[in-house]
Amino acid sequence: MSKANVTNARRKQRVRLALRRTANGRPRLSVFRSSKHIYAQVIDDQKGVTLASASSLEKAMREAGNTGANIDAAKAVGKLLAERAVQNGVKEVVFDRGGYLYHGRIKALADAARESGLTF
Repeated sequence: MSKANVTNARRKQRVRLALRRTANGRPRLSVFRSSKHIYAQVIDDQKGVTLASASSLEKAMREAGNTGANIDAAKAVGKLLAERAVQNGVKEVVFDRGGYLYHGRIKALADAARESGLTF
């Protein structure tokens, strides 16, 4: 593995370990950001089950013209994810930024999820 990959993996594990300590049984809202798309899911780590998920690859997002590589698409994914999570009975989560800086698309997704009913 390259040094950058090793560094990113260590950062991701460090963030996830800190979340595990403070979660207190709450599900984890995990975010993955690629250069073209953004993906998010709410995961119950105790049961190992995904409770809700959303991404910019979904048909509704593609029809709306959101490519996933911009803040507007991240907001739409955050809103959609929060609606699905609340529908499944999840109101409180811990936010797993996955080693990414809390800035730009990651921040936009988090803010949209908060506005749509998730608490973290």
